[in-house]
Amino acid sequence: MLTEELIQLIQDCRTQRCETCNLELKKAGGGTPRRLYDTLSAFANQTGGGTILFGVDQENGYRVTGVYDPQDLQVKVTEQANQMEPIVRPLFTVAMVEGKTVICAEIAECDVYEKPCYYKGAGKLRGSYTRVGDADLPMTEYEIYSYEAFKRKQQDELREVPEVGSRTDERETQLYLAKIRTEKPNLAQLDDAEILSLGGLFQDGKPTLAGLMLFGVYPQARMQGYCITAVVVPGFELGETAEDGARFADNKRIEGTIPQQLEAAINFVQRNMKVRTIVDAGGKRADKTEYPLKAVREIILNALIHRDYSMHTETAPTRLMFFADRLEVENPGGLYGRLTLDNLGKTIADTRNPAIASALEILIDTENRFSGIPTIRREMAEAGLPPPVFSSTRGVFKATLYTADSAVADFYPVVNSPEFFPERILQFCRTPKSREEISQKLGLSSISYMMNRYINPLLDAGRLSMTMPDKPKSRHQQYFAENSTRGHLTSI
Repeated sequence: MLTEELIQLIQDCRTQRCETCNLELKKAGGGTPRRLYDTLSAFANQTGGGTILFGVDQENGYRVTGVYDPQDLQVKVTEQANQMEPIVRPLFTVAMVEGKTVICAEIAECDVYEKPCYYKGAGKLRGSYTRVGDADLPMTEYEIYSYEAFKRKQQDELREVPEVGSRTDERETQLYLAKIRTEKPNLAQLDDAEILSLGGLFQDGKPTLAGLMLFGVYPQARMQGYCITAVVVPGFELGETAEDGARFADNKRIEGTIPQQLEAAINFVQRNMKVRTIVDAGGKRADKTEYPLKAVREIILNALIHRDYSMHTETAPTRLMFFADRLEVENPGGLYGRLTLDNLGKTIADTRNPAIASALEILIDTENRFSGIPTIRREMAEAGLPPPVFSSTRGVFKATLYTADSAVADFYPVVNSPEFFPERILQFCRTPKSREEISQKLGLSSISYMMNRYINPLLDAGRLSMTMPDKPKSRHQQYFAENSTRGHLTSI
C-alpha cells in the first residue's frame, strides 16, 4: 500500500465510522495488542485478505492517536504472525497523519491448499477464525473439515452407506448401464460391476452414497437430510403469516433420488409460480412464467449436484423457498475449492461430487460443462428479470431469483453490499423487528455499529419508526418501516 493510499484509507474510515470485513482498527497507543491471532487467521482465510490499521481510536470518534513505537510495533506484530500456521507475512506501510505515526499491516489471503490458517498455540480446531462482518469468529468444525476434505481430495460421495436403506432399484440401474454402453463404447465390453465401480457408484457389489442417491429405493431411510424442503412464504420474510395465520401457503418435503427430487422440485415451483398470458400484436397468446423454468431447473440441479454429502450434513436439507418477491435455493456446502463468487460461472471449477455429476450426464442429459451459472444468467436476462444473486457464507451456498416487480428490478444492485443495507432494513421491517433480528439479517455482529450507521439515520429521516418511541433504549424496542410502499424502495 502506498503512503497516499494509507492516508486515504484513514479518511475513508473516519467518514464511514466503522470497521469492515477487510479492515480492523487498533489503537496501539500504549503497546502492541497482545492477541492479534484471531484477526491474522480470519484475514488469511478470507478471499482477498484484509488490513489491520494501527493508530486510530475507534471508541473516541475514530481520532488519529498514533502508535507508541513504529519500529517495536512492527517487530511485535511480526512475532505474532510467525506463530501462525502457515506463517503470515504482513506488509507494513508507515505514514504521518496530523503529526502522528500510523501503520497498516496488509494480510494476504493464503493459498487454498494451506487453509485454514490458524494460531499454532491453540491448534487447528480452536485457533482457526473466519471474518463475518466486522468480527472474527471461530471456524466451525465443519468449515475446517471442508478445507481438509478439499486438500485431501476426499470424495464423500464415494463413502459406504449403512446397510439399512441401501437397497437400489434394479430397473433404474440397468437403464443407466444400457445408456452408458451406448454413449461410451469404450466401456461397452466391461461387465456391469466393473462399469459401476469405475463410475464410483458401487463398490464390492454395494452402492456408494453416490449410487444410493442415483438409484436408491429410498435414500432418506438413514440420511434424512439428503432431501429438499420446499415452502411458500406468504410474505417477504420467514415468520410472516397469511390472514388465516398460516405460516406457509404450501409446504412439502421432497425425497427420493436426485432425479426424482429434481422433477418433484420443478413441479412444486410450477405449481406455485404465477403465470401471465401475453397476447402479441397478431393475437397469438403465450404464457410467461414468473421465473424462467430453465433457470429454475439449473439452480435446483446445481444445488443437488454440488451440495455437501459428508456426514456433517446428513441432517441438513437443501432448501427451496418462495417469497412474495423472490425464489431462494440454498444447499449445505459453500463454494468448493478455488472457486469464488467473483469467478463463479467464468472459469472451470473444482467439483465436489464428480461421480454424481458424471453419472447425471448419462441419466438425465445434464451438460456437466460448467454452463449452469451462465445459463441462469442468460435466461433471467432474456426474460427481462434482474440477474441472479449468489452468496456463500459459513458453509451454505444460496442462489436467489427476483421477480419483475421486486424492489431490485429497476436497479440490479449487488444486494449484499453495505450501501444497500438501508433499503434492505426498510424491506425487512415491513413488520416490526428487533435490533437483534435486523443485525442477524444483515450479518452484522456489532449492534451498536448497526444502530449508529444505519438505524439512527433512518429514524432521523423519518423512514423508520419505533414501536416504543417513549422508551428508545428499551430492550423490547422494535422498528418498522414508516412507508412500506414497495415502489418507493430501490433495493433490498
